[in-house]
Amino acid sequence: MNQLPPAFWNISVAEMLQKLQTAKEGLTSVEARQRLARYGANLLKPKKRSGVLALLLAQFKSPIILILLFATGLSFFLRDPVDAFIILSIVLVSGLLGFWQERGASNAVEKLLSIVQIKAAVLRDRSSKEIPVEEIVPGDIVILNAGDIVPGDGLIKESNDLFIDEAMLTGETFPIEKVVAVLPAETTLGQRTNAVWMGTHVVSGSAKALIIRTGRETEFGKVSERLKLRPQETDFERGIRRFGFFLMEVTLVLVVAIFAINVYLARPVLDSFLFSLALAVGLTPQLLPAIISINLAHGAKRMAQQKVIVKRLASIENFGSMNVICSDKTGTLTEGIVHLQSALDLEGTPSDRVLLHAYLNACYETGFTNPIDEAIRTHRQFDLAGYQKQGEIPYDFLRKRLSILVSHDDTNLMVTKGALMNVLAVCSSAETKGGKIVEIAAVGDLIQQHFEEFSSKGLRTLGVAYKNIGSESRISKEHEAGMTFSGFLVLFDPPKPNILETITSLKNLGVGLKIITGDNHLVAANASQQMGLSKTKILTGPDLGRLSDAALLKRVAEVDVFAEIEPNQKERIILALKKAGNVVGYMGDGINDASALHVADVGISVDSAVDVAKDAADIVLLEKNLGVLAQGVREGRTTFANTLKYVFMATSANFGNMFSMAGVSLVLPFLPLLPKQVLLTNLLTDFPEMTIATDRVDSEMVDYPRRWDIGAIRKFMITFGLVSSVFDYLTFGALLFILHATQDQFRTGWFLESVISASLIVLVIRSRKPFFKSKPGKYLFIATLSIIVVTLILPFIPLAEVFGFSPLPMSFFLLIGIIVFFYIITAEMAKRVFYKKVKF
Repeated sequence: MNQLPPAFWNISVAEMLQKLQTAKEGLTSVEARQRLARYGANLLKPKKRSGVLALLLAQFKSPIILILLFATGLSFFLRDPVDAFIILSIVLVSGLLGFWQERGASNAVEKLLSIVQIKAAVLRDRSSKEIPVEEIVPGDIVILNAGDIVPGDGLIKESNDLFIDEAMLTGETFPIEKVVAVLPAETTLGQRTNAVWMGTHVVSGSAKALIIRTGRETEFGKVSERLKLRPQETDFERGIRRFGFFLMEVTLVLVVAIFAINVYLARPVLDSFLFSLALAVGLTPQLLPAIISINLAHGAKRMAQQKVIVKRLASIENFGSMNVICSDKTGTLTEGIVHLQSALDLEGTPSDRVLLHAYLNACYETGFTNPIDEAIRTHRQFDLAGYQKQGEIPYDFLRKRLSILVSHDDTNLMVTKGALMNVLAVCSSAETKGGKIVEIAAVGDLIQQHFEEFSSKGLRTLGVAYKNIGSESRISKEHEAGMTFSGFLVLFDPPKPNILETITSLKNLGVGLKIITGDNHLVAANASQQMGLSKTKILTGPDLGRLSDAALLKRVAEVDVFAEIEPNQKERIILALKKAGNVVGYMGDGINDASALHVADVGISVDSAVDVAKDAADIVLLEKNLGVLAQGVREGRTTFANTLKYVFMATSANFGNMFSMAGVSLVLPFLPLLPKQVLLTNLLTDFPEMTIATDRVDSEMVDYPRRWDIGAIRKFMITFGLVSSVFDYLTFGALLFILHATQDQFRTGWFLESVISASLIVLVIRSRKPFFKSKPGKYLFIATLSIIVVTLILPFIPLAEVFGFSPLPMSFFLLIGIIVFFYIITAEMAKRVFYKKVKF
């Protein structure tokens, strides 16, 4: 196969099939695999799928770890191969621990994402198959339907009233009709009506397209490559990054100072260097990336059990912090099954003629599947044997109407259906019950009266109009004028039976619901009352349009229902809510929801949504149900709470211990702990922290939204780091001046106190309640208990000599036990005072 042609829109489909060596029935699976290997996956950037070796090496990429490994190697050749081997083993075990956990988390997330994978219909092996979009290759023939995302740049092979939204590439507001054609090579992008482009989406109609370019070779790929597009950083990601930099700065200053002072005091340079680096390992939260990955993956798995699939793990924090959820009412607050109550004429009486017009329009439209057309088609069936479709003007969100041209008995009839006011806007006359045609102005008040009557009952009202266009066999938007109003379609969608309980549940979680609907304000008000929402404040689209951004910012928080909203106004509402200080979620499943999903802090869609909405979402619900959403919010907050626990642990006991050790090393005639002992302390205290993802979370931690607060974390570190340091220095004093410990006994006693206190403090700071009133998770409790037991018996086993430990008399254990006991009591008291003063 030759190089792909640059101006493929200048080549006929038949010639292009030859160039791509593709049969009319599409590729075979074998050919597709070969092309996938040649051209690569259909992705804008390579998948971040870490291989086993890459993930393992990533555990040792920290500069401090690399310097430590280098210094250990130096120690091995210069002086002490046994100590060097021990340090190396501890670093490797710590890395393997992180690798094992992160590998499991990565695999779990991949399995979850496969549930909501975007797929494309393609001709393979002479039949239509659904395959993941990234497996599309040049030469594939794809089948496009309304709502589909175009999976690559290609040429139209067959077209049936196909309209594509290309706004993301060309800025064109209206959908572009696509047809089979050959165009000049110099035709501009927006005028290439015979081609489709990756990332654009189908508004209506259907087609078969021959894919010619994929991945970064597409027009969209070139744009994204230039812009280097990346997802917006969440509050959580930003906070973690700042926290990491903060600890690194503190660590570097401390380590350089400790090393310099130890060298100044004429201590062995290599030992001082290794000790400083070992302290750095203890101070830096090198497990933080692994812990976050594990926590988020566990959270994603738990959320999946609640039928909530997380596409972007970092969005879990925003999901938990969310305090406003914006949603349409159809299918979310209501049953989602639209029923046609009646088709009525101008006088408001049932009319078969109006119903037939609506039936013609609903049966022949080829746009995206929608419940209104389904309700019309199932309400009553007509025999359409004498009718033939001639043309279509698809629905769009500016015109809010859909027109179909049918031929019947040598006449061409155009039937238009849509929002009542938008249909009336193209009508110059109306048909009365007896078939008489009157001026539309003469019956305007009557139409408005019926409309308000239907709306006040919570019924949605559409208009139907028709026009005989003579011998013309094609229609365009210009034909939508001078039409005759036929009558009304009255529809209803009852509220879900448990919707009030669901809304109350969200409110109890601190999440306010705001309804954004295209329905008129009367329907919206009635629906709100049916759902048990009293004193509802409503803002309509026209009123919203007259508000400045500053005025909207002041009003947006108090409005409960936004009615008669245009699709482009959804984004403005969400931006105003965000500027007002809210974390905003938006739930949408339609073609016109993509921009709102992008701009929201949390874009939420459903598995049954059109591809363009599902692709834009951060989170996908397997059920379109706010009850499912409420459960997901709880799980999101649980995940966030457990991630914060590790941050608290890394900034309290661990930091306090290492800081104290650094300080006492300046006054002792020997190193308080050998480098290998420091690393062993760090490794043992890591084990309980690795189980944090499975820990229980107190109910008050999920009762209301929380946000990342680096200032509060810094205060927590100072408070509990100081408490830890005070008891560390008490331990030093007791070992030196009360027990008169030898060098080995000092190190052994300090090691015992460090590991046991750091393990037990986890049980204190994991909850705001007193530690004896909050039951820890099973794995956390077992891990903590196991580490304490291992630490206590370590000085008495043969391995003790290897690490430089020695057996201790019972008086040491008794005194260390007393110090740890009072440390836990003091930390518990400090915790109570801290949470009274710091709201976090």
